[in-house]
Amino acid sequence: MKTLIIVPAYNEARSIGPLLRELKREGPWDILVINDGSTDDTEDVVRGSGVSWISLPLNLGIGGAVQTGLRYAREKHYQIVVQVDGDGQHDPRQIERLIQPILRHQADAVIGSRFLQKTDFRSNWHRRTGIRFLQFLSRLLAGQSVTDCTSGFRAFNEKAVSHLADHYAVDYPEPEAVISLFKQRFRILEVPVAMRSRKAGRSSISGWASIYYLYKVVVSMVIEFIRSPHE
Repeated sequence: MKTLIIVPAYNEARSIGPLLRELKREGPWDILVINDGSTDDTEDVVRGSGVSWISLPLNLGIGGAVQTGLRYAREKHYQIVVQVDGDGQHDPRQIERLIQPILRHQADAVIGSRFLQKTDFRSNWHRRTGIRFLQFLSRLLAGQSVTDCTSGFRAFNEKAVSHLADHYAVDYPEPEAVISLFKQRFRILEVPVAMRSRKAGRSSISGWASIYYLYKVVVSMVIEFIRSPHE
């Protein structure tokens, strides 16, 4: 099936090159990098990689970058779209695991979860508490427990892409997209994946900032749940 890998990237010049080489080696899919207004050499690295790219004139954030890729995929009639972060934490060798439930018509959207089975991934108590609460909230709002609402390692079929291309959140898109898809009765499935350490840089969500992030995510999920489907 015609498959597109979307790679949103903001200032990932040090990690995007090795990731793109891995992606090209692992599968017969097309690759599209969304350069989200980077101020480093991300665009130059992507330009020299031989893959397609779109450079946004300013930083829209992960939501705007991914939605740009989803709209491109819908316009080009891709049947499967996979989101892979540009920081190298998502292992391209596990993309086949993500897309298999779609190929078998078992799911419309597949989330790669760090928490379905024991791995080397470790997090602090702030994040562990937040993860458990988001799992509880997903069950409360959507009727299905999602163990890794914030995972950006995801795959969608053509119907889910068409929906999300028009209804994708800007601020906290991953957990909001879960609620949006549930509301429209799309089938969501999680598969276990192992995450790698970042190739470079550091996460902007750490320490006590993760508590504020959790608060904002909870509010956004609740708002998405009560929002009219026509908005």
